[in-house]
Amino acid sequence: MARIKIKYGQNEIEIESKDFYIDNESADQVICNLASFVKDSTSSNIQYEYSYDPAPQKTEFLNALEDVEIHEPEFVKPIFIDKKQIENKMQVLIRDGFFDEARTVSEVVSQLREYGWSAVPLDVSKVLTNMAFTSQLQKDLREKRSYYSAVKLLEVN
Repeated sequence: MARIKIKYGQNEIEIESKDFYIDNESADQVICNLASFVKDSTSSNIQYEYSYDPAPQKTEFLNALEDVEIHEPEFVKPIFIDKKQIENKMQVLIRDGFFDEARTVSEVVSQLREYGWSAVPLDVSKVLTNMAFTSQLQKDLREKRSYYSAVKLLEVN
């Protein structure tokens, strides 16, 4: 899965897909093109000037950006996270909309792996249960399995 998110001022673009693959050789070019698009869309005069230089020794676009992470789950071993870190990672999943649909513990563990994190399923289960107890997540029981989803807020008219 590829995920690219670029923010420039008030403008932001995010691309997430399992339908395409960006390899290490083309990542600089894709990010540079997206950054140019986001920057250009701030002006009323839309022009697209891409400054990508394919020479690897001249272009290190990713190194020039702040908060850049590259994770290729099929090539990199996930980083182990302990019990204390799991809740923070759950907040990332909530923010990214993963819990918009009800999820099982095994689905959560798999998604953590996609993000580059590895955790003990029992620890994940305990954190999810605690988050449901504190109303951060909603817990449903179906067919003897627990499902966790984002808490739906009710609007009162």
